[in-house]
Amino acid sequence: MRIGQLSRETKTSPRSLRYYEELGLIATTRQPNGYREYSEATVDTVRTIRTLLDLGFPTSLVGEVLSCNTTDPLRDDCSNVVTRMATIRDEMEAKAQQLGATSRTLTSFIERASAVSR
Repeated sequence: MRIGQLSRETKTSPRSLRYYEELGLIATTRQPNGYREYSEATVDTVRTIRTLLDLGFPTSLVGEVLSCNTTDPLRDDCSNVVTRMATIRDEMEAKAQQLGATSRTLTSFIERASAVSR
C-alpha cells in the first residue's frame, strides 16, 4: 500500500509516517517510480507506535518495544525495556491517582458551592 492509504487507515499524517521510517520504526520498499510501498503489517505497527507515543513513550523506547515485540521478549536487552515500561506504567498510575484526588476535591467544592447558592 502507498503512504496515502496507510495514512488514512492509521489516521497518521504522511509526514509522521516518513518520520517513523527515518527513525527505523517502520520499513518500506521503493517502487521504480520512487513511491513508498508498505506492507499490510505496517498498519498494526503504526497503530502500536501511535499508542505508545500517546502514552508518553519516547521514540527511542518505542523502537526498543517494537524490537522486543518481534523477537524473544525474555532476552536480556528486552528485560531492560520491560523495566522501563513498568516505570512508565507506575508513573501513569500515580498521575491517575493524583487526578482522581483532584477530581474528588473539585466535585466536593462544586457540591458545596451549589448548596450555598440555593
